[in-house]
Amino acid sequence: MTAPTAVLLSAGLDSTVLAASEARSSRVHPVYVSTGLAWEQSELDALDRLLAQPPFAGHLAPLARLSFTVQDLYPPTHWALRGDAPGFDTPDADVYLTGRNIVLLSKAAIYCAQHGLSHIALGPLAGNPFPDATPEFFGTMAHALSLGLSHRIAIETPFATMDKGDVIRLGIELGVPLALTLSCMNPQNGLHCGQCSKCRERRDGFAEAGVADPTRYAAVPVR
Repeated sequence: MTAPTAVLLSAGLDSTVLAASEARSSRVHPVYVSTGLAWEQSELDALDRLLAQPPFAGHLAPLARLSFTVQDLYPPTHWALRGDAPGFDTPDADVYLTGRNIVLLSKAAIYCAQHGLSHIALGPLAGNPFPDATPEFFGTMAHALSLGLSHRIAIETPFATMDKGDVIRLGIELGVPLALTLSCMNPQNGLHCGQCSKCRERRDGFAEAGVADPTRYAAVPVR
């Protein structure tokens, strides 16, 4: 086994498969950072279901639930606080959450320093267009956090050359219950809304992987 790893886990497809992948060679410490966004309770409910199932049950450290609000940074009209998700064909640039990875990594790194962990893994994929998802950002952020905490922090992005279809195929190989993952900005009573851009990415990912989509959608995704 390699050194233990903190995995930023949201119950989404990418982070869930990442946790399963990392658990093959490392003791995984799942970390969820609540920031005050509208869909977080649905994600936490999904995490409860996921972590009680193979390949996770009994094989991961207990979930660390942290908080770092953005409610005093984003205006109250922000779609992510209201739960009014951008539409199905919205480009990625329009769903950017300013400083998202800065917030998540800062809080996770402090947790790691306090618990003797030196590795943080998160799941950005190839083609991620956001400024806080570049190799330069992650390398610089790891250096700054290591200096500021006087504790070595390495930030790892194992899926950075993969696309959604690759992740889904890996998840199937690892026995991840993909139907229990949640990748939606407007969940409806535990179901994917079927109308937001995250639902589009999910639907397209299963099509790209060449496997049936097991997701339950509240509304049929646009074709």
